[in-house]
Amino acid sequence: MSTLLNRRLALLDSEANRPLLAKGLRGIERETLRVHADGKLALTPHPPALGSALTNPQITTDYSESLLEFITPAEPDIATALEELDNIHRFAYTVMGNEMLWHQSMPCTLPEEKDIPIAWYGNSHIGMIKHVYRRGLALRYGKSMQCIAGIHYNYSLSEDLWKVLQQAEQTPGTSKYVQSENYIALIRNFHRYSWLLMYLFGASPALSTPFLGGRPHQLETLSDDTLYLPYATSLRMSDLGYQNNAQAGLVPPYNTLLEYMRSLSLAVRQPYPDYEKMGTRQDGEWVQINTNVLQIENEFYATIRPKRVIKTGERPVEALCARGVQYIEVRCMDVNPFDPLGISLETSRFLDAFLLFCALDDSPLTNRVEGQENVDNFALTVKQGRRPGLMLARQGQAISLQDWSRELLEKITPVAALLDAQRGDDSHARTLQVQREKLQNPELTPSAKVLAAIRAANNSFTQFALQQSKLLADEFRAHPPAADQLALYTRMAEQSLAEQATMESSQTGSFDQFIHDYRSRTSSEICCDTFNEASLIQRVTL
Repeated sequence: MSTLLNRRLALLDSEANRPLLAKGLRGIERETLRVHADGKLALTPHPPALGSALTNPQITTDYSESLLEFITPAEPDIATALEELDNIHRFAYTVMGNEMLWHQSMPCTLPEEKDIPIAWYGNSHIGMIKHVYRRGLALRYGKSMQCIAGIHYNYSLSEDLWKVLQQAEQTPGTSKYVQSENYIALIRNFHRYSWLLMYLFGASPALSTPFLGGRPHQLETLSDDTLYLPYATSLRMSDLGYQNNAQAGLVPPYNTLLEYMRSLSLAVRQPYPDYEKMGTRQDGEWVQINTNVLQIENEFYATIRPKRVIKTGERPVEALCARGVQYIEVRCMDVNPFDPLGISLETSRFLDAFLLFCALDDSPLTNRVEGQENVDNFALTVKQGRRPGLMLARQGQAISLQDWSRELLEKITPVAALLDAQRGDDSHARTLQVQREKLQNPELTPSAKVLAAIRAANNSFTQFALQQSKLLADEFRAHPPAADQLALYTRMAEQSLAEQATMESSQTGSFDQFIHDYRSRTSSEICCDTFNEASLIQRVTL
């Protein structure tokens, strides 16, 4: 264990500081396709009973009109967030009729690209720009890739905890600046070790053959309708899934928030020849916001992001420039088809221990060489993670995935013990033991269990996925929400529809002018490449 990690654990393991561990926030965003009972994509509009996809804070859509996104409030205990996610599921099943949720990361058999509906958010300028952005995604990457679902895990530590560390370590700078750079240090460590999450929790070793649409691949055939890799953990996170090779190197390994903001700021302003050929309008309609490398910052695909809650009309980079990093968003978690919510409390407790370890452990500055090593380790694990004897690279030296995993779990053990001491239970220690057992027996990993279940379903991904989705749908329908919960979500849906109607009736000006103003701000106001550390410190204290 590093000296820094030891010191920080000792500092936090005191009567005065231990309560700070309970004051961070956790939240979950869960994506899921709406499908019919036969497993085919539901091409129906977003159900009005779920409210407005534009303004409902907990039930919206992601890329497609058929791709729901359930969002929990941020809670001090992830168990509370999971209870809220469960309530959202039960409400959705109460009002969705015969449609059900596809309980996999990789999509069902999709219709032709032209028939996959792009998410619609109404006629307000804000709603239309969200729709146009998604039209741009369709042009740039195709619609099928945008139908992949995942779990996003939002995580923060108490601002007071960061202040305690700053005071003890006498770190110069404002508290907001130090907090931001500590989150960036967490992200550096996450990039070093996130392959471990893919081994332990990856759950997409196979996919439906039509998904690739004839694209070249190196997958093996399991059956007429199923492709797979025998030792894969997460094809979703491979170059066949929710990745974009055109963005490779777009945001190089970064050591400061400034470097991250500069990279994104440049990408949303830099023209891209292939996108320029497409243009922003076709047949008189907007088809993408601009022809730059990124239309907006969120187009950048990343396994983890530094985040800040944005104000109305504010862009993500603007928020980070103004007020620093508030939390991080982990984006690499697959939907576990055996967990009713796609993620379990046990998995969430491990994520808390893993992320706290990444935050507290020494995090040396990184560079392009290490960045490529991290990318290669991740890529090997998602495609071959369960292969016996798989070797990764650590600082240029070969090390087996198994040995490195055991070392990491040992380092996380005292972090889990601290979290358990704060809670007064052993939930984090217990989840660590479950993960150790996965190392001893790879057949206990979700990816191996999924593959075994597919084999039992006539080697068909679609048959297994449909069976599992129906099973969970029946469970949710058999336990509808309590009357007060039903009333709460119904009222939230109704209020969101009213809010959208008000937005549409009260807006002024043309959409052309709105999108022009939006693009003008992209090219000038969020330019970060002239910031220096001193100006950043000043900005994040405003």
